[in-house]
Amino acid sequence: MDQFTFYAPTYFAFGKDSEQKTGELVKRFGGHKVLLHFGGGSIKRTGVYAKVKASLDAAGIDMVELGGVQPNPRSGLIYQGIDLCRQEKVDMILAVGGGSVIDSAKAIAAGVLYDGDFWDYFSKGKRVEKALKIGTVLTLAAAGSEGSPDTVVTHEDGQYKKGAGGEALRPSFSVLNPEFTVTLPPYQTACGLTDIMAHVCERYFTNTKHVETTDRMCEGILKAIQVEGPKVIADPQDYDARANIMWAGMVAHNNICGVGREQDWSTHVMEHELSAHNDVAHGAGLAVMMPAWMQYVMKHDIMRFAQFAVRVWDCDMDFSDPERTAQAGINRFRQFLASIGMPGSLTDIGIGAGDIPKIMSHLNLGDGHTLGRFVQLNAQDVQSIYELALNA
Repeated sequence: MDQFTFYAPTYFAFGKDSEQKTGELVKRFGGHKVLLHFGGGSIKRTGVYAKVKASLDAAGIDMVELGGVQPNPRSGLIYQGIDLCRQEKVDMILAVGGGSVIDSAKAIAAGVLYDGDFWDYFSKGKRVEKALKIGTVLTLAAAGSEGSPDTVVTHEDGQYKKGAGGEALRPSFSVLNPEFTVTLPPYQTACGLTDIMAHVCERYFTNTKHVETTDRMCEGILKAIQVEGPKVIADPQDYDARANIMWAGMVAHNNICGVGREQDWSTHVMEHELSAHNDVAHGAGLAVMMPAWMQYVMKHDIMRFAQFAVRVWDCDMDFSDPERTAQAGINRFRQFLASIGMPGSLTDIGIGAGDIPKIMSHLNLGDGHTLGRFVQLNAQDVQSIYELALNA
């Protein structure tokens, strides 16, 4: 295990009626006037907006609002939010929604206190050292942004989808009421389940040795999704399954299961280009790219993939042919994703061979640049993975 530091100060209010604490938590963490940031009309149709606003009103918290966040959140609304926060002297951003809303809020929070273009954090790899305080009320278990120091957004000038990070972006508090997720369509739920699993896999497939503790934590989250995921697909009203999934989404991405180990993240980078160019749901793109990546890099460490197969997917270990076991694990992962309604190939999500050159052009893999840590992928490797994913 490698040396590490870990500091994750987000305060979580979890469970039924936890949204009633929102106003109190804004005050507790120093907020006086918030930007209420959200997506479309769903939080108003489901009553979430009214509940959150009532809590803010009861606590005497002033607010301005900015809706309209789209999946794969866009730079245009972020610029608008930065201007609005400065004009209205907002001192906290309250994101009510899923990962896209929270990521948009984080970008705004960083931009308000930055003397320059917020996109510098994304395009130049600058760490975010200062940001407005952020609170969240989560309505979708998927991205884990409610507990992470990370954000991913899309710049509309060129359709570049990139990430940024910094401890200043960890939310001060997050309100997690699993009841807020029961109205999600099955496809959106399945995309969230896939995203959670991918966050774990990006950490699980590592070259670092002697990481049994975090291996077992990763495997536990994957097993939980394997058990609880089909329950909510079959019965969207299953509160207990929703609750387990919501907490798994946070634990999968606040990095508690990733400390002390090298992490990969090449699959996420490859998928971001699918979302940026074709507006694919992030989880759906990951459902295609993660198994294709696994297939391509499996021989780099057959025994780690065999461990994944045995511990997560209950495959029998073939000691005479570990590659057979490793392959069986990848196959069962594919089968699970298909069983919850996820696509299996790029073709399934409307991407063809003719789209690959454009996608590749955004990855900047010339001059010896590579993706990933588990296996460092050059441009030819990445193109081969996209081609493998075309008709998987």
